[in-house]
Amino acid sequence: MSQYYKPQRTRNLYNPTATSPFRLSRSKIDLFIKCSRCFYLDRRLGVGQPPSFPFSLNSAVDTLLKKEFDSYRAKGEAHPLMKAAGVNAVPFKHAQMDEWRDSMRRGITYQVPETNLLVTGGVDDVWVATGGELIIVDYKATSKDGEVSLDAEWQDGYKRQMEVYQWLFRKNGFAVSEVGYFVYCNGVTDKAGFDGRLDFTVKLIPYKGDDSWVEGKIGEIYECLRGEEIPGAGEACDYCAYVAAVNGKGAQGRLF
Repeated sequence: MSQYYKPQRTRNLYNPTATSPFRLSRSKIDLFIKCSRCFYLDRRLGVGQPPSFPFSLNSAVDTLLKKEFDSYRAKGEAHPLMKAAGVNAVPFKHAQMDEWRDSMRRGITYQVPETNLLVTGGVDDVWVATGGELIIVDYKATSKDGEVSLDAEWQDGYKRQMEVYQWLFRKNGFAVSEVGYFVYCNGVTDKAGFDGRLDFTVKLIPYKGDDSWVEGKIGEIYECLRGEEIPGAGEACDYCAYVAAVNGKGAQGRLF
C-alpha cells in the first residue's frame, strides 16, 4: 500500500455539534452530486476514495498559462487569444488573485448563512469585461483528435465547476458575467516526431452558466452531513459498484 494513501483519516471530518466553519470545496460538491454515499463516507467517516494519479502535464500547462496571462495582467492588456476570439476584456488585476487560485489552503470562500459550511473554490483565472463584469475562466488540457468541445457527458462536471465559481464570486459582491470561458489546450499528435517538444492548439470555448442549482444542492449537502445514516450509492458510482462486487464475493471486513 502506498505510504501516502491513508484509507481512513481522523482529521477534516464534519461534526454535527461543532460550530466552527467546515470547508466544503467545489470538488466535494461535485462528489456529492455523483455519489452521496461516497461523499458521506469521506466527509463524515473519513473514508475517502482512493486517489487518482496526478496529471503532471496538465499542472504544467496550468502553471505556464497562469504565467502567460499574468504578464498581460501586469500590463493591463488583453491576451492575443482574447483579441482573436473577440472577448472585450483584460485579465483582472486584484490583490487577492493568488489567494483565489490557492484551492488547497485558501481559494475564494463564502460562509453559508445558518450553517457552518464555508464553501471554497480555487479559480484558474478571472478577466474583467469593459463593462466591469468579471468573467470566470478555467484552463483545461487534453490530447484528442479533432476539435475540443464541451459536448461529452463527463464534461458536465466542468460546467458545474464554472457555475460554482460564478456563484462564489457573486456571493462575494462581484458583478459576474453569465458567460465564462474555458481555455482548452489540445496536444498535437500529428507531428513527424517528438523532438523534446509537445505542441498544443488553444481554443477559447464560451459557456453560459446557470448557478441557480448551487444553493439548493448545498442545502442537501448540509442535511446529509448532519444525518446519522449512510446514504444510498450513486447509480453510476464506479467505487460503490466495485465494493458491492467485492462484498458479493464474500469478502471479509465489509465496509458497508
